[in-house]
Amino acid sequence: MHLLLLALAPVLAIIIYVYNKDKYEKEPKLFLFYNFVLGAIVSILITTILSLILNYFLPLDESSIAHLFIKAFFVVAFTEEFSKYLIIRYFAQPNNAFNEPYDGIMYAVMVSMGFAATENIFYVLDGGVTSGILRAFTAIPAHACFGILMGYFMGKAKFSNHRIKHNLLGLLFAVIFHGSYDFFLFIDFVPGIWIGAFISLGVAIVLARNAIKNHQEKSYFK
Repeated sequence: MHLLLLALAPVLAIIIYVYNKDKYEKEPKLFLFYNFVLGAIVSILITTILSLILNYFLPLDESSIAHLFIKAFFVVAFTEEFSKYLIIRYFAQPNNAFNEPYDGIMYAVMVSMGFAATENIFYVLDGGVTSGILRAFTAIPAHACFGILMGYFMGKAKFSNHRIKHNLLGLLFAVIFHGSYDFFLFIDFVPGIWIGAFISLGVAIVLARNAIKNHQEKSYFK
């Protein structure tokens, strides 16, 4: 039970943080929960299916930097972020509750944290307390930042004449930062290269904070 709590605690902390940043018009809790559940179940299923297809057609050599680049950006980052994107785009974005740009961030985080919760449970149950503590300060905030960056653009898209452009920009930014983070971790046979993952995460955190602030200032309910 303590491992389960350890796996879910950072997810809940991030959800509370982002929810409290929605200063002017809170989202319906039940609809937020639906998005979380879809991220936890449907997004995981879509990712698994896409990963199996890509792994079948793209057999990779784990000792090749070029192959690990493909794995990081396409087999992992694209499949995970695209699965989240589909839920935000076709479930959250069309809903009437999605009525200001910040809502893109809120719903993207719920979907991302649903995904992260399921993934984290498996990792922590397998890796124990050390894995849970490490991921609480790395993988979970990373998933949150990727979601915030995607949601920032998808929030703009809902109220823009360039909806397709902004939606795809959201997906692109999430994939780029997710892929960069994983790529530097995958090439662990290069001494010290892992620091690139934390530089990438640091940049994503700064951009995510700015994205939240920007949409707060442009709230229609301010």
